Amino acid sequence: MPTTRLATSNDLPAWAIVVACILAAASLVLLVIEMRRRERGGIGILVTGVLALGALALAVMRPVRIAARESVVGARVVVLADTSRSMALASEGGRTRQKTRDEVVAALSKAAPDARVLELGFADGPPKPLANATGETARGLRSDLGSAIRALAAMPEERPSAVVVVSDGRLDEPQEDAPKPVLAELGNAIHAPIHTIATTRNELPDASVRRVANATAAVAHVPLPLRVDIGCSGGLACEKLTVTAKELREDGPPALLASGIADVKDGKASVDLTVTLDRAGVRILEVGIESPTGDAIPENDRRLITLNVARERVRVLHVAGQPTNDVRALRQWLKSDASVDVVAFFILRTPADTPGASQEDLALIPFPVDELFSVHLPSFDAVVLQDFDAQPYGLERHLPALARYVRAGGGLIMVGGPNSFVAGGYAGTPLGEVLPVSLDGAPGATAADTAPFVPAWTEPGRSAPVLGPLRAILGDELPSMPGANVLGDVRPGGVVLWTHPTRATKSGAPMPVLAIGDEGDGRSIALGIDGGWLFEFSELGARTAGRGHGALWDGLLGWLMRDPRFEPAQVDLPEGCIADVPPTLRIRTAGRAGKGETVVLDVTRLDKSGTAPVHVEKPLGEGDAPLEIALPALPTGGYSARLRLGSGPTTRRDFACEAGGDEWADSRPDPERLRALAAATGGTFAFADDVRAIRLPKPTVVSAERHVVPVAPPWTWTLLAATLLGAHWFMRRRGGLS
Repeated sequence: MPTTRLATSNDLPAWAIVVACILAAASLVLLVIEMRRRERGGIGILVTGVLALGALALAVMRPVRIAARESVVGARVVVLADTSRSMALASEGGRTRQKTRDEVVAALSKAAPDARVLELGFADGPPKPLANATGETARGLRSDLGSAIRALAAMPEERPSAVVVVSDGRLDEPQEDAPKPVLAELGNAIHAPIHTIATTRNELPDASVRRVANATAAVAHVPLPLRVDIGCSGGLACEKLTVTAKELREDGPPALLASGIADVKDGKASVDLTVTLDRAGVRILEVGIESPTGDAIPENDRRLITLNVARERVRVLHVAGQPTNDVRALRQWLKSDASVDVVAFFILRTPADTPGASQEDLALIPFPVDELFSVHLPSFDAVVLQDFDAQPYGLERHLPALARYVRAGGGLIMVGGPNSFVAGGYAGTPLGEVLPVSLDGAPGATAADTAPFVPAWTEPGRSAPVLGPLRAILGDELPSMPGANVLGDVRPGGVVLWTHPTRATKSGAPMPVLAIGDEGDGRSIALGIDGGWLFEFSELGARTAGRGHGALWDGLLGWLMRDPRFEPAQVDLPEGCIADVPPTLRIRTAGRAGKGETVVLDVTRLDKSGTAPVHVEKPLGEGDAPLEIALPALPTGGYSARLRLGSGPTTRRDFACEAGGDEWADSRPDPERLRALAAATGGTFAFADDVRAIRLPKPTVVSAERHVVPVAPPWTWTLLAATLLGAHWFMRRRGGLS
């Protein structure tokens, strides 16, 4: 836009102009005072004096005419709007904080039409364009304003002249008790004032589980202390609240692990609980309180805590029917592994044997079957039944408990031999139902095939990570076995890794020799041979230094314990899971799946109540790029995602969906934290109903094609000043003044 204006000469410093103006003004004041003391006349003296002073000022400042093409550039203002989950809570007038936030952002743009406003949303990590967040449900799992401002400062674009934060003040960073220097550091990082606007000042009547903290890592069979912080706000009456900790399990209702009473004083209470988790892996813990009457947000009365329970050592119960070469080889391997705590029992004498001496005179102890399988069973991570007949030793009555142990998350391996599988009387028993293969329980059913054979690899067996270490040593070669237990068809969900080269099941399929499968929360393995020791002591074992035996059992036991090395894929939720918001599962196969292989995903609710299972089939893409699968919205609860690549074994990932998570744990708004942030960074604070109180920077005028022309030559101003001074001197002399 072309403009023309007058200005002073550019070669004058600003202080010279100020001094000239001050001297001219002082002279004018003295002249007026002098004229007021005169009794008559003097108008000519005053007029010539004023004109002379003006001419002197013009002679000093030498005015110029500036012609230019100018444009007004608005200041760059970044609006950081909170997009965390807490913005979905209610605000004044029944509106959500998110709606108030959007109205504030729109009002800011109207209040500063000349400003270049960039609207961003912040939650966790760098800010994102708000255009993608506006209108959507607030779903950020954190309110990390510090990371957003630091990311904004690191951007290569023009730095903003001001930052406006629109939030409820319930931030993860800066923290509630952050000192002023920490708050000021945020303003220094962006080199601009940070203005803040609080979306609400209204506290809802709410009791909640604000925090669940565990001082140590979760280890199976080791008591885990929990500190549960309870909050009560908004005028809600809370005195004594019962706090419970339960484990969500797939095999039944939530198991109560601990409980306590919270005595709420001044709106706060803490309860210490101790829980013990028997199973390792990902476990979902529900920590909740009784909802008091009038609680406006009952969703945050319980928290679903995902714990990755580790093992100090893998505790294995090894029960063998007789001391064979295969039993000795497996026991030796178990004892040689420092990470395995093995409890082994060998049956050297059956109840039918007559030793000819009293029990007190015998060195052998009775097999403590009742004590093992009723009292101590949950303390084991895996049970190995090797060539063991259940009937003579009273194990039959404990088979239902052993099956429940597997479905609750335990591991089971049944190893072949003359007393295993069908010969051991397991067909048709509860334990037989948790094996990955069926057993023929018909009278006269064939229990074993004693003909030597070499197991054959199946396609899933070649690609399964559980046998990856063994294939790395032996390739496709396997030792000849002295015989095999007769096994039936694989059960639904089971995977056959080795088959018999000549025998078939009743359905005509090759007879399984090695099969694995999931059952409830646990896993089981059926190994229908007793020649595993030949991986170590055979011609093939000699060529490979016997490493195949350890590789085989390392893979089998590792898969049973859900060791990530032996899982075909890794499943995670990069953005967590919010109830009623579609989550996304990310799947990484690390090259363990073939191109175009189909991914079969089944998601079920742990308590099996209400929610329909989700079934998704999707082909893998090329390369090792992660595959993302969008799930439908899920209600609050614990879920289990089972993933199968092609016909291979499954990978399981348990996860929890919460309505609000940490963002709803403390529903109170915190405008004082926003006020402190504004004060520490030179900004202003306002509530949502007073947006115009925010002082945004003014626009900048940018000139182009600027031309400066003197209004008159310098000598003209000097001549004019001299002439007028002479006239003023003449009038003063004529009026009797000196």
